[in-house]
Amino acid sequence: MSIKFNQTTKSITLHTKHTSYQMKIGNLDYLLHLYYGPTIRDADMGYQIMQYDRGFSGNPYESRNARTFSLDAQPQEFTTQQQGDFRTTSIEVVNGDGSYSYNGKAVDFKITKGKYQLDTLPCVFANDEDTVDTLEVTLLDTISNVQIILLYSVFEEADIITRAVKVKNLGEKSIHLKKIMSVCLDFLNGANFDLVSLPGRYGQERQVERQKMTHHIHTIGSVRGSSSHQQNPFVILCDRNATEDYGNCYGFSLMYSGNFLTEVELDQYDQLRLVMGIHPKQFVYEVKPQEVFEGPEVVMAFTEYGFTGLSHLYHDFYRSNLCKSKFVKDVQRPVLINSWEAAFMDFDDVKLVNIAKAAKKMGVDLLVMDDGWFGKRDDDNSGLGDWVVNEKKIKCGLHKLVEQINDLDMKFGIWFEPEMVSEDSDLYRAHPEWAMQIPGRHAVRSRNQMALDMSRKDVQDYLIEKVNAILDNANIFYVKWDINRSLADIWSNNLPADKQGEVYHRYILGLYRVMDAIIKTHPDILFEGCSGGGGRYDAAMLHYYPQYWVSDNNHPIDRLKLHYGTSFVYPISSMGAHISDSGRLVPLKTKAVVAMCGTFGYELDATHLSEEEQKLCKEQSELFRKYYHIIFDGDYYRLTNPFEIGNMTAWQHVTKDKSESLLSVVVTNLTCNGPQEYIHAKGLEPNAMYTINDSKEAYSGSALMNAGIPINREVPEYTAFQFHLQKQ
Repeated sequence: MSIKFNQTTKSITLHTKHTSYQMKIGNLDYLLHLYYGPTIRDADMGYQIMQYDRGFSGNPYESRNARTFSLDAQPQEFTTQQQGDFRTTSIEVVNGDGSYSYNGKAVDFKITKGKYQLDTLPCVFANDEDTVDTLEVTLLDTISNVQIILLYSVFEEADIITRAVKVKNLGEKSIHLKKIMSVCLDFLNGANFDLVSLPGRYGQERQVERQKMTHHIHTIGSVRGSSSHQQNPFVILCDRNATEDYGNCYGFSLMYSGNFLTEVELDQYDQLRLVMGIHPKQFVYEVKPQEVFEGPEVVMAFTEYGFTGLSHLYHDFYRSNLCKSKFVKDVQRPVLINSWEAAFMDFDDVKLVNIAKAAKKMGVDLLVMDDGWFGKRDDDNSGLGDWVVNEKKIKCGLHKLVEQINDLDMKFGIWFEPEMVSEDSDLYRAHPEWAMQIPGRHAVRSRNQMALDMSRKDVQDYLIEKVNAILDNANIFYVKWDINRSLADIWSNNLPADKQGEVYHRYILGLYRVMDAIIKTHPDILFEGCSGGGGRYDAAMLHYYPQYWVSDNNHPIDRLKLHYGTSFVYPISSMGAHISDSGRLVPLKTKAVVAMCGTFGYELDATHLSEEEQKLCKEQSELFRKYYHIIFDGDYYRLTNPFEIGNMTAWQHVTKDKSESLLSVVVTNLTCNGPQEYIHAKGLEPNAMYTINDSKEAYSGSALMNAGIPINREVPEYTAFQFHLQKQ
C-alpha cells in the first residue's frame, strides 16, 4: 500500500514514486499536516512542530493551562472556524443554531484500494495498470454534528495526489455553507516561496505571473460564473530560485469550471497556508439533515525539477487519467478548417461545400460549420436557443449537407452555444423565465445575449433533447461547444429567495449533467471546448473535451505567449491552435509552426488562397501528421521565455524513448549586426547521436544540449525553423 499508518505516532504517510505526504492525528485529536516533498520513507516529521506560548493566539479550552498549543500556529489538513486560528479558513458554516463555528477533530479514517469517486462533480480516474490507494479521514464537530470527510487518492507511479472534501450534516437542523475549500496545505516556513499564476484577459489568456510571497493574503479567483479569461484555477508554489529545470515546485489544479478561489497567506510566523475551492461570493448552500455536499477535486503534484518537471507530471497525468474520449490516445485527430473567419454568419450550403473542396487541396480532413446555421441567426443579436436547422441557409438540409462533405472524403463538424439564449428567439418568447434575470431589474447584456438558468432541470432536459437530436440526425464527427459571456443577474425563478446563494454552483452542476448526457453518450464524436477562446480552460472541462480552444486571438506572435502559459499545466494535445489570416506580415510557414504547438487546423477562407498557398498548406498538414506522435505523446520543453526580452521563442517536443524530437524556433525580433545565437536542446540522450532534418551528419545529444544549434540570423522577419532530430 502507498498509504501507511503508524500506530505509535498516529501519523499517516502517503507515498508516490518520488514524493511523500504526511499528516498526524495530533494534540486533542486535531489533524495536523506534517510534510509534503521528496520521499522520506516512513520517518515521522512531527519533530518539526515546535510549541510556544504565542501572545494573542488563543488556546483550545481542553488544553487547560497549557498555553503552548494554539491552532493559530499549527499546520492543519483542514482548518477549524472560530477556534483561535485567525488565518484564512477551509470552512465557513452557519450552524442550525445560528452560530458561526466549526471544531472538527479526527474520529475515524480508512485506507482502501482504488480511486474515490464524486457523485456530482467530474474527477480523474484510475486505469487498470495504475497503483492507486485512497485515504478517507473523518472529522467531526460533536456540538453541531457536522462531519467533514477528507478524501485523498495516491497515484503512485504518476507522482500525483488528489484531494476532495465532503460535508455531511448529521444534525437535526439545516446548516448553511458559506465557504468550503477542497484543499488546505500548510508549510511551516514559506517565506522563500514564490507564487506563480496564469492571469490574463480576453484574447490574452494565461499570461504567466510570478510574485514573491509577502505577509498578505494573496488571492486568485474568478467571480464571473466560470473559471474565466482573467484567472485560471491553477497555481504553483515554488522556491525563490526555481527555474525551468531546477527547484522545488508544488502544483495545485482545481477541477471546477465555475467561480473559484485560491488564497495563499504568509502569516506572522512565516508559515504559509494555501486553500483552494469554490469562491464564497454569493455562495450560501443549505445542507439539510443527512445530506452531503461535495467540493471539487484538486490535483496536486510536487517535483524537485523545476517548472518543466511539474509540467511533465501534469501533462502525462491529464493525457491518461482525465478524459476517457478515444481521441485522447486511441484515434488520431483530424486537421480541420473552421468556417468562422471564412464566412462568419454569411454562408449557405453551397458556400460551405466550396470551402470544403478548396480545403481538401490543403490536406484538411474536417469542415466545421460554425455559428449561424440555426434559427434566425444572421448576426449575434438573435437566434440563440433555437437549435433547429435554418433551411433558408442550409437549403439541402443538414443530413444532405453532411453527405456532400463526406463524399469529398471529409468529415463534418458543427458549433453549439447551449448555455445561452437571445431575447429575439422563439425559446425566449416561449420561456422568458428560463433566462437569468433578477425580478424587476433590467438584464445585463453581453454580446446581446442572456444566460439560461442551467440550475433548472427543465432547461437541462431541453438542451439535452435539442442538441442530441441534431447530433443523431446526421453523421456529425466533431462539435465545438462555446460560451460567449460571463454570468451576471444571478437569479433562478425556480428557487425561493433563501436559496439564491446556491445558483452559481447549481448552474455548474446542471452544466455537468448536460455534458454527461450529450458528450458521454456520443463517444464517436470529437468535442472541443471554447469560451470566447480560452475563458473556461480548466481541468474539469478537459474531463469532457480532449481539446480546448486556447484563445480567439489567432495572431501567431501572440500565440507564442498563449501556448507558453497554457503549457505550464495543460498538455499540448489539449491546445486548440489554427492558422488564420491574423498576422498578415507573418509567413504562412511560421503560422504553421506555431499551430503545431497544439491541435493544428485552419481558420480562414480556403477559396481565397492561391494554388501555391494551398500547396504549402498541404505540405504543412502532412508535416503535422508526420510529427503527430511527437507533439501529442512526447515530453514538452519550454526553451525560451517569450515574456522576457529576446530575439527568439523556442520550444521542443521529445518522444518518451528519446529517439525523436521536434525543436521549433520563431524569430520575433531582428537586430542589426547582432550576435550569433544558439538554441540549446533538452531531453535528449547525452551519448546518443542525432541527425537534424535527415542530414547525413550526426551530433551527440550532449553537444545539442550544451553547445546548442546555431540559428541563422540573416532571415526575414518572423521566420520560423523546425529541427527534426532522429537518434541513430
